[in-house]
Amino acid sequence: MQRRVAIWILSTFWTSSSFGIEAIASLIPIHLHLCKLSGRASLRAHSLPHNYILQLLLKSRPSLYKDPHCFSLNLLFPYQWKMIKGFIINMNNRFNKVFSAFDPYNKEFSSSSQIIVIFPNWFSFHSFNKHSKNNLISWLCQLDDLTIVFSLDSSYSLVVTDTSIKNNVTTSITHIHVYDKSVIKTLHYAVNITTTEAELFTIRCSINQATSISGISKIVVITDLLHAAQRIFDSLLHPFQIHSVFISNELRRFFLQNLNNSI
Repeated sequence: MQRRVAIWILSTFWTSSSFGIEAIASLIPIHLHLCKLSGRASLRAHSLPHNYILQLLLKSRPSLYKDPHCFSLNLLFPYQWKMIKGFIINMNNRFNKVFSAFDPYNKEFSSSSQIIVIFPNWFSFHSFNKHSKNNLISWLCQLDDLTIVFSLDSSYSLVVTDTSIKNNVTTSITHIHVYDKSVIKTLHYAVNITTTEAELFTIRCSINQATSISGISKIVVITDLLHAAQRIFDSLLHPFQIHSVFISNELRRFFLQNLNNSI
């Protein structure tokens, strides 16, 4: 079927290669196109309300009700799963590969509940002009002095993050320094994500580790992507909201533990 369409578009000979004329005519192979349509139809159910019938049937979706639906996949035995082949099973398997990114209705983004509004004096930002050589040298000297001071105080947790991309592979590394303790080093690899998302994920992991250390009241994060860190307080719709929500929740708990805590 696609071969006839490609020949008609290009007005070429009937003896031409099918793969060649389909590529020149920019026609996606029909089986791949059907897979794309099937995937979109399955993912569309991901945005349905929690009380929708499809959401109640799926096993991978957390139910808000105490008793599961009578036809829920949770009630099936393993051998019944093997016997069933259908749209619901494919949709459930696809949901296991989906990770939420947008969360626009989370209370963390409401104007009255934003963490920067409730705890305005618990945050401090310090930036520098890296395009000036003199400023860079001066700032590096200040960082050296601050690192020495923080390393001698057990109430400080010094977090250093760095992110780089090479051949579509993003590498994120975090070092957490705490007085009289071993350096905590975390390394993450990801494919086909932006630097901003990788940096936010790195900050998310480092804050989660730093806040879990007992006796820490001040967290210092050193990063070369300050604009990525400021996305935590961005209430507009952006594809990094899931990280912003997690970081806000962690910092909220950290500040409520002791009003002298800061970052």
